[in-house]
Amino acid sequence: MSADTENAVPDGWSAVPLGELFTFKNGLNKGKAFFGHGTPIVNYMDVFAHSGLRSAEVEGLVDVTNAEKKAYSARLGDVLFTRTSETPEEVGVSAVLLDDIEDAVFSGFVLRGRPTSDRLKTNFAKHCFGSQAVRSQIVSSATYTTRALTNGRTLSRVLLPLPNDPHEQHAIAEALTDADGVIAGLERLIAKKRQIKQGAMQDLLTARRRLPGFTGEWDEKQLGKNCRITTGRKDVNEGNPNGDYPFFTCAKEHTYSDFYSFDCTAILIAGNGEVGNLSRCTGKFEAYQRTYVLHSFDLNEDFIWFQLLSSLAETLGIGKIGSSIPYIKKGDLTGFTFQVPRDPKEQSAIATVLSEMDAEIQSLDARLTKARAVKEGMMQVLLTGRVRLV
Repeated sequence: MSADTENAVPDGWSAVPLGELFTFKNGLNKGKAFFGHGTPIVNYMDVFAHSGLRSAEVEGLVDVTNAEKKAYSARLGDVLFTRTSETPEEVGVSAVLLDDIEDAVFSGFVLRGRPTSDRLKTNFAKHCFGSQAVRSQIVSSATYTTRALTNGRTLSRVLLPLPNDPHEQHAIAEALTDADGVIAGLERLIAKKRQIKQGAMQDLLTARRRLPGFTGEWDEKQLGKNCRITTGRKDVNEGNPNGDYPFFTCAKEHTYSDFYSFDCTAILIAGNGEVGNLSRCTGKFEAYQRTYVLHSFDLNEDFIWFQLLSSLAETLGIGKIGSSIPYIKKGDLTGFTFQVPRDPKEQSAIATVLSEMDAEIQSLDARLTKARAVKEGMMQVLLTGRVRLV
């Protein structure tokens, strides 16, 4: 926060250095043999994933002495900050402990901020360090050599816009907690819908469950005999993010190109990199030389798409513990087999059911994105006092 921003805090607010609110301490470092048993330990990912941390979310265990329990204790109201990460943007992310966890300690990748007074309310602390006004200070002050770092001295100088009135802190926290509730509800609903869709795919794509009106035979088909499988011919550096045509590489998301080599309806599969990642495209597009392009389908393309989504990764061992698939060979795809109903109408009906499930999930995803954006906007105005609730 600049001096101008410090002077811009509204009446009834103060720009408070974190060093006036907390004493900071680095966390506990122990050898690998000490972990997996003992007392609860708050780890980096616990802090990174939760702005407010409950006891049920702390699953790590470490064997510590009584002296270490005392020196590295983590208790209700403590605010923990990530101390180091690959990028500055992931440094200084905070979580406030919302429960007392018996004998809990905190890890060396984390800093503990222990409150020196009750000036900062616990429910407000869950939200206030996520505002752009605070995050920008933390990120800009992080040091970077091989990893980004922050420390207690640096955090002590960060200025926090803070309502002097505890009632205003509570009002802001309540509004943001309500927004969190909307987000969490959508996340739970989306997870449930995805689980339902996964079950439907497993049943419908194997004839374990049949749609009403269909009783015909199913056959085993080979992918390479029911579509054309080729690859792109372009190098990754031939892309242009401002180009006109989608350019499918082996990354999770496609980029763009000024040129196109394909004009068709296709399924695209990353042959290395994000190996096995599936995409679809209709129209003009470009493809990287290690991206497989499936087109000219003899069967219902949507049905094939869902079969690939359902079982390609498992068939090839992608993502399996103890298995490393650095790339997909063309033979892996041409030889991929799956079950298919002889009746094209049943293929289409199954694809329609699953597509409708996809559409519902995409609609919920859009609502979730909007809810997160609304909360982000609320944080920027409520946590700086630009909008007042009291």
